[in-house]
Amino acid sequence: MDLIKGYGRQQPLVEFEGFTPQESMELQQGGVLVGALEQIKGWARSNSLWPLTFGLACCGIEMMGTGASHYDLDRFGIFFRATPRQADVMIVAGTVTKKMGPLLKRLYEQMPEPKWVIAMGSCATAGGPYIRSYSVVKGVDQYVPVDVYIPGCPPSPPALIYGLNILQDKIRMEAKGKRVPRT
Repeated sequence: MDLIKGYGRQQPLVEFEGFTPQESMELQQGGVLVGALEQIKGWARSNSLWPLTFGLACCGIEMMGTGASHYDLDRFGIFFRATPRQADVMIVAGTVTKKMGPLLKRLYEQMPEPKWVIAMGSCATAGGPYIRSYSVVKGVDQYVPVDVYIPGCPPSPPALIYGLNILQDKIRMEAKGKRVPRT
């Protein structure tokens, strides 16, 4: 049993669900109360993501398959929302055209803070096979800041789940006050 020292006596370490043993020790040792509250908020935010679906092409089908019963995103606390006012994550899945870019930015601006963006598929990340077209955006990051890039044409549902797990880790790290690079 791990022990922590506090006020001249040793106490058993309580592990909080969803935190690593190191994070549990930091929370239990006290430190700055505000830091602990921020970590708890980060943990709660990371385990209750509400993505705004922005399926534009074939990647949208894979995103819907990820939310269906076989992969079941609900078990991770991830529930798709149809309105930007209730969403905190935007999953851009598919080809973004120059006509759609300003609408994408408007929806992003309507989302409440804190908010994150996932670019799913080679079209959303870099233009995909349509990169030479005059009407295709060469990556959604030209309109909104992207936090996680998921490559593939189209990426499989496990790849999307992995990308969402990376985003969850990033949210927890940001709550600790650590700067996390875009992946």
